Amino acid sequence: MVRVSNNLVGLLNIVTLLLSIPILGAGIWLGHRAHTDCEKFLERPVIALGVFLLLVSLAGLVGACCSVSWLLWLYLLVMFLLIVLLFCFTVFAFVVTNPGAGEVVSGRGYKEYRLGDYSHWLQKRVEDDGNWRKIRSCLREGKVCQRLGERNQTLDEFINNHLSPIQSGCCKPPTACNFTYRSETVWDKPPGFTPSNISDCNTWQNDPSILCYDCQSCKAGVLANVKNDWKKVAVVNIIFLIFLIVVYSVGCCAFRNNRQGNAHPRWKGGFA
Repeated sequence: MVRVSNNLVGLLNIVTLLLSIPILGAGIWLGHRAHTDCEKFLERPVIALGVFLLLVSLAGLVGACCSVSWLLWLYLLVMFLLIVLLFCFTVFAFVVTNPGAGEVVSGRGYKEYRLGDYSHWLQKRVEDDGNWRKIRSCLREGKVCQRLGERNQTLDEFINNHLSPIQSGCCKPPTACNFTYRSETVWDKPPGFTPSNISDCNTWQNDPSILCYDCQSCKAGVLANVKNDWKKVAVVNIIFLIFLIVVYSVGCCAFRNNRQGNAHPRWKGGFA
């Protein structure tokens, strides 16, 4: 009898094995050309993911197609742990990103963001000096504010424009500062400006390398962006989780087939 579950597990792992090769290659390529902190940050996770998929798919492929029970058992253990971790991360992502939303500003087409509206766990991530130094470097290298400043809009055009959370928080001062508009990323403080009780007004500078990158609103804008991305990732995780559970179930059937095959081997010869 053809063991369909073993063949199906083998086929799925061939696909995974083929997928791991370009991922691993991308990580190695990124490592050779990485010049910025953002690129270096992606290098190791991509390589680790490629190696992980390669090893797991090899274990599943050999274990299912060659009836190596201990390899298939190891494969199922890793799959089970992956299902548990993915489930926990998905729940965590929904819980952590639940609070926080942009505030509508009267007479403006964009929203503004407050750091205190987001979960304490996320706040601690961006308030850490080491983390924020890397994030700030990525924001500058991404040239988000530079591209915004190249629009050359009038004040009326700008205030009716839709801005991303990062553009709103990092590339301009908060509306409450009442600074004078010169361009999208150049705002003049009023004559005789004295320190404000709004810390971001004091932090703002027209220097393109500074702007509002150290503002609370910029950190809030980053968290708003993270929240949107994590919500999308969580939805994808749910779909992937269902797929993993199906693969795990099929793998359990293949493992049972291996156990039965080892317990009742098929003899090549027979008795007269």
